[in-house]
Amino acid sequence: MPRVLIVGTLAAELGQAARMAQARGARVAQVEGVTAALARLRAEGADVVLCELHHDIGWLVRAMAGERIACPLIACGPETDPQAALRAIRAGARDFLPLPPDADLIAAMLQAAAGESAEDTPPTARDPAMAALFARADQVARAEASVLITGESGTGKELMARRVHAASRRAGGPFVALNCAALPESLLESELFGHEKGAFSGAVAARKGKFEQAEGGTLLLDEIGEMDLRLQAKLLRAIQEREIDRLGGTRPVKVDVRILAATNRDLGAEARAGRFREDLYFRLDVVRLHIPPLRERRGDILPLADLFAARFAEINGLPRRPLSAEARRALLAHDWPGNVRELENALHRAVLMAGGEEIGAAAIELRRAPPAAQPAESP
Repeated sequence: MPRVLIVGTLAAELGQAARMAQARGARVAQVEGVTAALARLRAEGADVVLCELHHDIGWLVRAMAGERIACPLIACGPETDPQAALRAIRAGARDFLPLPPDADLIAAMLQAAAGESAEDTPPTARDPAMAALFARADQVARAEASVLITGESGTGKELMARRVHAASRRAGGPFVALNCAALPESLLESELFGHEKGAFSGAVAARKGKFEQAEGGTLLLDEIGEMDLRLQAKLLRAIQEREIDRLGGTRPVKVDVRILAATNRDLGAEARAGRFREDLYFRLDVVRLHIPPLRERRGDILPLADLFAARFAEINGLPRRPLSAEARRALLAHDWPGNVRELENALHRAVLMAGGEEIGAAAIELRRAPPAAQPAESP
């Protein structure tokens, strides 16, 4: 459930955008100006900020960067203003949403904010191994144990984490995900544990980290294998003591959070090689859920392809078209090294490129990785 912070007055067209977001499951909060927005972000965080163009977007973007608040900002303004999008991007906005709002654009914005793509695809488990895995996930969800979710990139590890959260006793609390590979160590520490005012240059106010934002709910540490050893030690203490230390803080903060971790690495091998703390590994690997690659569960390929084709037709305002028999054979013949995410991208392109009443094989662009470079021969 993405959290949307709207900066502006909930009247007329912006209010319409808020209602569209709520109808698609978003939690919407609203403030009147950029200073109030910054205060709200410090206290509660958000997945995306939607800001009216007449506010000082540049100031808010700089303030968020200075306080290490990693959250995309989307500007919104009248569709009749041809320069609006250009001004928004120059001010530092990630994107521009024209008003009056379009339901498909709102859906795409929320999808991106929630990090959906392959990771948030509704469960599709025709393959017996995946059906058994979903049943196991539902079983372990009822416990409080830490869960380690493993699998290649693009297999749907965040989806599995969301499933565990939704079936747990913490389902009424927040689900907060943090990609440990997406941030440098200094920023990751602040994002995870929060900071006090003056903890570093630009920290003009205290800010809650992901642990505190997930209070009473579930925290997913995605790509945990990329975390620095020093930060692993701090994380281990937080899990053991159920308390965290903010950057610049003088007193620990108690937290009530269930930890889920995900990785595409072999953490056991990483621990034996000294690149991952063995004690943290055993703390995280109480229950393991391993997601097999798509090439090993071919019974899921066509149901997922049909799901993606329908989704992207709706998002792009195009008619729903079935996959031709030739297209289906091409999909089944491919090895899918990028797993579900690669399949999703292929179907998105196919929906946009296809002509006629079916999505034919010609629209299915299957991109293979280039061959490895060969060493030059000695003269």
